[in-house]
Amino acid sequence: MRRVLSLLLLFCLFLPACQAVSVAWTDAPSHATATPTLTQAATPTLTRPPATPQPKRALLPDAPLEVRLHPDGSLYVGDQVSFEIIAPQGVDMKGRTAQVAVKEAQETPLGSAQFEGYGIEGRQQATLYWAWNTSGLTAGDYQVSYSIQPGGPTWTQTVSLQPASALPANEQGAHWASAQNDCCVIHYITGTAAERDLPQLLDMAQAQAQDVSQKMHANFKEPIQIDLIPRVLGQGGFTSGEIAISYLDQNYAGGRIDIVMHHEMVHRLDGQLGGELRPTILVEGLAVYLSGGHYKPEPLMERAAALLDLGMYLPLSTLTQNFYGAQHEVSYLEAAALIEYMVDRWGWDAFNQFYRDIHPDPHGGDLAALNTALLKHYNLDLPELENNFLAALQKLTVDPKWKEDVRLEVSYYDAVRRYQQLLDPSAYYATAWLPDPKTMRERGITADFLRHPSAAENTAIETLLVAADAHLLKGDYPEVERLLDMANSAMDTYDKYSVVEHWALDDAVVFDWLAAGE
Repeated sequence: MRRVLSLLLLFCLFLPACQAVSVAWTDAPSHATATPTLTQAATPTLTRPPATPQPKRALLPDAPLEVRLHPDGSLYVGDQVSFEIIAPQGVDMKGRTAQVAVKEAQETPLGSAQFEGYGIEGRQQATLYWAWNTSGLTAGDYQVSYSIQPGGPTWTQTVSLQPASALPANEQGAHWASAQNDCCVIHYITGTAAERDLPQLLDMAQAQAQDVSQKMHANFKEPIQIDLIPRVLGQGGFTSGEIAISYLDQNYAGGRIDIVMHHEMVHRLDGQLGGELRPTILVEGLAVYLSGGHYKPEPLMERAAALLDLGMYLPLSTLTQNFYGAQHEVSYLEAAALIEYMVDRWGWDAFNQFYRDIHPDPHGGDLAALNTALLKHYNLDLPELENNFLAALQKLTVDPKWKEDVRLEVSYYDAVRRYQQLLDPSAYYATAWLPDPKTMRERGITADFLRHPSAAENTAIETLLVAADAHLLKGDYPEVERLLDMANSAMDTYDKYSVVEHWALDDAVVFDWLAAGE
C-alpha cells in the first residue's frame, strides 16, 4: 500500500509533465531497469585463509563485496541467473577469483570467474553469466555463498525465488523472433514495441543502411544483425559483433531511433573497412558526422561553436587520450564537428585515406599516432589542426537557440546518467549489463532485457526525463529546465535518504521529500 500511495502522489505532482508528453512523444521509444530482490543472511559468515606471503596490494575488506544479480528485479523459478561480483575501487584484483555456490538440496557449486576489467570503465569484477539455472526448483529462499580467493572474504546472501506462476504478464510466453530484409536481420522479443512496429522498423533499417553505404562508398559484406531491446541501456546503442538498440515506448534516454540506428551502422561498416589504429575521437566523431547529429539532426559546427560560448569546449588532446572519460555530449559533438571541418576543407577521400592510415605508436599512445598521421597527410600536427578548427568556430555566428539547446542537452543527459548510476545501474553506459544477445537467443533468455527497476521513484523520475526530452525536441527550453530541476531535486532527496532503507519510508516522509525537495 505504501508504494501504491507514493506512486499516486508522484503522478499527482508530475501530472502537467505527463500530459505534455502524451501527445509529443513519438520519435524515440524507451525503457527502464530493476534491482534484484536480495535479502542478506542474518550475519554474513566471513573467513580468511591463513596468512600467506602476497604481493603488496590494497587489501580487500573483511566484508561482502557488492553483488548484482541479473535479471534485474524479482527473480522467478525458471530464470537463468547471472552474477556480477564487483571489487572495491582501487583494490588490485589481479589473480583473484570469485567462487559462487547455492544450497539447494545440498551445496551446489555454480562456478567461478576471474576478476577482470568490465565495460568501457574497466570496472574490476568477476562475472558469471547465467550460472544458476533455476528451472525445476521450488519457490522460496536460497542461500547463495561467495568466496574471493586468494585472501578475500566469504559470505552468504539469501536470494528469493518467486513462483513461475507469478511471472509478469509481459514475460509470459515472450520469446525471441527475427525478421529479415535485404540489408538486415532484426531480432526482437515478442509482445514488445519492436514487434508492433516491425514493418516500419524494417523499412527504416533498409533506408539507413543504404545511406551509410552511399556516404562511406562501401557495401556491407553480410546482413547487419540488429537486436532491438525493450530496455534502456546507456544512451541507446552499442555495436560489437551485432548492433544493440534500445526500443521501447518510454525511453528515458531519448534520441531518435533512426539517428541511433544510422550511428551504429556507421560503426559496423567502419569496423569492416578497418585500419590498424582508429582513435576513439575519430571513430565516434565519424558516426555522429555521417548521421547528421548525435541524437537528432543538428548543425555540428554551429553547435560546437556554442560550446565555446558556453565555456564547455574541451581540448582535442584531452579527447584523444580519454574520450569516454569526458562529458559525453561535449566529446561527441566536438569530434563530429572536427571531422566535418576536415572533410569540408580537404574532402572525403583525403580524410578517409588519413583515417585508415593511422598506426600505433609504442611510446606515445593515440596522441602520438594521430600526430604522425596528421603530419604525413596534412603537414600539420594536432595543436595546429585545433588552432585552425577553433578559428573556424570563432568565425561563426551562433544562434542563441542552439546555445540554449546545447546547454540543456548536456544537462539532460547528465541527469539521465545520474539517474542510471543512482537507480538503474545496469543501464549506465560505462558498465552496462549487455550480455551477448546471440547467446541469449540460443538459450531462450529474455528476462535480462524485459525486467527493469519499476519502483515508484523509478517511474516518477523516468516520467520527468521522458517529458524533458520531448520538450527539448520541441525547443520548449523553459519547460525542459523546470522538468530537469524536478528530476534532480528528486534524485538529491533520494540520495539523502538512501543511507536508510528508502523503501521503508512512510508516506509522510515521501510526501515531504517529493513536495519540498527535502
